[in-house]
Amino acid sequence: MIVTRLKGLALLALSVLAALGCWAAFTTWLVSDRVSYRAYETAPTCPDGAPERRYEDCLRTVTFTVDATKVDRGKRGGLRATLSGTPYWDGVVLFGDPGPVLEELRPGDRITGTVWRGEVVSIAESDARGVRQRTSDAPRDEPQMPAALGTGLGLLAALTLVFGGARLPGPGPHAWFAWRPYGKRLLILTVSVSVALGLVGVWTGLVWWLVPAVEVTLVALGAVLIYGWDRPEGDMRQTGIT
Repeated sequence: MIVTRLKGLALLALSVLAALGCWAAFTTWLVSDRVSYRAYETAPTCPDGAPERRYEDCLRTVTFTVDATKVDRGKRGGLRATLSGTPYWDGVVLFGDPGPVLEELRPGDRITGTVWRGEVVSIAESDARGVRQRTSDAPRDEPQMPAALGTGLGLLAALTLVFGGARLPGPGPHAWFAWRPYGKRLLILTVSVSVALGLVGVWTGLVWWLVPAVEVTLVALGAVLIYGWDRPEGDMRQTGIT
């Protein structure tokens, strides 16, 4: 009984942490990303003349010399360029994609860079085509991911709250609140839906405030299937799923 209650308390502690993560995702991550993107989109062009400091709340166009590049999709930080030739912004710049500019660069090339608030946010070829590529530091209007992950954390908070609370009375929870198989499957379901929906939302441009409703609906339908699978006429032991 003591072990069961300790497990319940551990799940309740996880519930609190997940709830805090949900709160932070919506009030800090999502809000700060949207504020930063709006500020970037409306930022004025810096006045002519030499820059006096690294951080400027305006868009400055500078010329870089390419010292080296690395294009390796399989490694974290494997898409990067080492740039020089400016008073404050020389160094390694990271990218999320190899093209259209990064993969074409060679040491010694001269490129145009855009700097905002001390970070290189985009680079462009210096020729007449002017093909441009954003860096990893460029603000993005992608609120779907924090909305999806924040909702997922909220669902995990509810899940661990229910499963943890069911263990406190002792000696054992109702069969529906057994961590194996139900809790484990619901955990996998929630995490999978959160990540997948966040990615799909970003790719499709789904309105971010629809993400929580869609996610809750999908997880609820999945939960119905998980519990319905164990009805007497569908014995789980015959399926090999544990």
